[in-house]
Amino acid sequence: MGFQQGLSGLNASAKNLDVIGNNVANANTVGFKQSKAQFADAYASATDAGIGTRLSTIAQQFAQGNITSSNNALDTAISGPGFFQLGNATSSSPEFYTRNGQFQMDNQGFIVTSEGMRVFGMNKSGVPGPLQIPTTPIQARATGTSEHPNVMVGLNVDARSPVTAMAADKGTEATIPPGVAGSFRFNASDPTTYNNSTSTTVYDSLGNPHVASLYFQKAPPTATTNPWNVYLTIDNELQPPTAVPTVPASAVPTGAGLLFDTTGKLPPGTVLSMLAPYTPPLASPSGGGAAAAANPINLTFDFSDSTQYGAAFGVNTLSQDGYTTGMPSGFNISPDGTILGRYTNGQTQKLGQLTIANFSNPQGLQPMGNNRWAPSAAAGAPLAGTPGTASLGTLQAGSVEDANVDLTGELVNMIVAQRVYQANAQTIKTQDSILQTITNLR
Repeated sequence: MGFQQGLSGLNASAKNLDVIGNNVANANTVGFKQSKAQFADAYASATDAGIGTRLSTIAQQFAQGNITSSNNALDTAISGPGFFQLGNATSSSPEFYTRNGQFQMDNQGFIVTSEGMRVFGMNKSGVPGPLQIPTTPIQARATGTSEHPNVMVGLNVDARSPVTAMAADKGTEATIPPGVAGSFRFNASDPTTYNNSTSTTVYDSLGNPHVASLYFQKAPPTATTNPWNVYLTIDNELQPPTAVPTVPASAVPTGAGLLFDTTGKLPPGTVLSMLAPYTPPLASPSGGGAAAAANPINLTFDFSDSTQYGAAFGVNTLSQDGYTTGMPSGFNISPDGTILGRYTNGQTQKLGQLTIANFSNPQGLQPMGNNRWAPSAAAGAPLAGTPGTASLGTLQAGSVEDANVDLTGELVNMIVAQRVYQANAQTIKTQDSILQTITNLR
């Protein structure tokens, strides 16, 4: 036995204590991954007893850490494999990787780490790069700008409802459009001229709201159909506004009305359209000046999900595709990384998507400090993609991943390392005692 074995053991134990100490020191570091010192024996030749030990590597342990909720909506934890991708302000592609999802937004709307590193993903158009959240208002959208029909109506009209006296008293006006059996007496201010009504808000091209009201009037049934006339007012103005102002009022129903069959259903794809576009009145600007004009509104109503059963009148769905302008009010991050912005007008829009990357050998990543790793040849090429696909984990918003340090286990390891250090010191003491004995020989 020589001093070399004992010295190598002391060095190895000191390195082991360094690794254990670093693990313990980072027990509260978000996204930290503990390490383990791995050792190898050393031989001068095959016939030697061995010259001690050496540090083989410090292996990183990428086991999942516990996920804890936080109060920051931008905090994001990865559940499963993968790393967030980071870059500097001038980076066109990711340079570093992290498990620490403690994110915030800078003054330009970029999602960044506490050190100012930008988080990479895809913008709302699907282009990869640093994620920047728009902070501008959402523009108004007029009702009727999406695919037709633009107002979805699902309701039930009561089959037990009586035919109103006004519905039975057909007018004789000549301005009856093609496809309509006749114009019927109707007065929006007289509830005896209709059976039921409902309303929704529609929007013009400037985002101004307008109240569209539908009135349902049961007409005399035929042998095969149960017709209901549908009348429309916008901002309390009957549509079309050219209806003959007789007393009681006379109006042309919207479209050809609703023709329920003997089972209480409508023909598939029943859609009623306005007879003429509604032109919003000019706005009245304060302080004078020119008034703002909006584009005409064309409305089509899809009644496909409507029925006539012997049950009370009820509206199940009533939606339209327009909205006024809105300011950002917050956002959510979904498990696949999609960032959905919320606006004060009740709308949500996709603002971008967080992407993550994995490596064939994560232990080969180079630790850089500040909760970051750099890619290396040993780790392999980064495999980036959408969270939840391939070998990538999912995201949990409003949460962070704790360090995966088992504090109890590390304290036990520390005791063992201390004992090993003491034992190696004892071999040196023993060797010194032997040498002392030889020196003292007479």
